[in-house]
Amino acid sequence: MSKRADLGKKLTDYLMLYPNEDVTINTMIQFLNTYPDCFERQNLKGHFTGSAWVIDDTRSWILMTHHRQLDLWVQPGGHADGNENLLEVAIDETKEETGLTQLKVISEEIFDLDIHEVPQYKNIPKHFHYDIRFLLETNRNPNDIKISKESFDVAWIHKSAVLQKNNDSSIKRMLNKISQ
Repeated sequence: MSKRADLGKKLTDYLMLYPNEDVTINTMIQFLNTYPDCFERQNLKGHFTGSAWVIDDTRSWILMTHHRQLDLWVQPGGHADGNENLLEVAIDETKEETGLTQLKVISEEIFDLDIHEVPQYKNIPKHFHYDIRFLLETNRNPNDIKISKESFDVAWIHKSAVLQKNNDSSIKRMLNKISQ
């Protein structure tokens, strides 16, 4: 099965688990099936991205990055740049943005997803990120973190304080999913 077909199956499986997210999921499926270049940032309508909700083994701490361009605390992740394996994208981006190398994949299934508009930045017009998120785990050792040039900061945030950093509905949704 191609990675594109695999993503379509994962989106359909996710729909079975979270039917209340049907509008977003169906929009993603349609985007996947309509745009051959949906994994390329050159698609200025939007493109798929891969990100990771990184937890420690107690599920009490979340690894977040204070994104330089967006000036928001978010989960690590980024552009696919043609890679149709979004789990691989999420892992690579997490390593690049946090310096962590020992990441355990909790599941290869989609943990969460979100479509969000990215504001215009320099000569790149506003567009949408079709973000596929995976759940990863690692040891919580603040000394292992390295801050990349894409971030102001990277930190372990206790789940009770995450919404003080970013109270977006998708962040709330991911917090709720790990608390179930």
